[in-house]
Amino acid sequence: MELPPGHYLATRAAALAAACLCYRRGSPGRGLALRAVRRASRQDINGVGQKYHLELVLEDVLDKDSTVNCTAEVLYHLGNNIPPDVQFTIEGELKNAEEADNIFYNRIKSLEKELVAENIPDSHGNVSPEMEPVHLLAWVASGYVIWQNSTENTKFQLAQIKRVKQVKRSDEYLEFDYTILLHEMVSQEIIPWQMTVLWHPRHSVQVTQGSRQPKHASE
Repeated sequence: MELPPGHYLATRAAALAAACLCYRRGSPGRGLALRAVRRASRQDINGVGQKYHLELVLEDVLDKDSTVNCTAEVLYHLGNNIPPDVQFTIEGELKNAEEADNIFYNRIKSLEKELVAENIPDSHGNVSPEMEPVHLLAWVASGYVIWQNSTENTKFQLAQIKRVKQVKRSDEYLEFDYTILLHEMVSQEIIPWQMTVLWHPRHSVQVTQGSRQPKHASE
């Protein structure tokens, strides 16, 4: 069944696909966001769930002129306790983030004390240049939380980093403990979430643990 590209079901599935893709392909030097839905259709698979076929345009969070086209399939299983299956194919090349990633990695590695920061972006929506990679890393990692917790009736987006604290490690990885606020756009709920994030320039971002936090954690 064809859906209009702006249909609420199409945009929810597209937002989920973009979040999952960003988690798989993003880094502190490259975040991806949904720019537009070009085509969408929905297929009811008997006894399995709803499958969405999507054609999307994604943009680089830092460079809105840098876009890629992408096709994706999102399968929401019957019974909401299984994360959706997301498959995607990117057409063309993503912007190379190697230099930006290495600069950030070396800067954090050279700090004398572990990094700690709060409220990114600030109340005016601003992110300082030195915090941009920390923010992008949370944007990428939140893609995992969104993917694992989405249903056909949700649409999540990272609203803010409440707090981030670097965790000391003896190996080459960087580890950060984030408390983030997720905006669930259908219910308009703001949900605090804790996530532990591992990263190294030669490996993709990993969320090693995450859990929903009580409401008062957002205050």
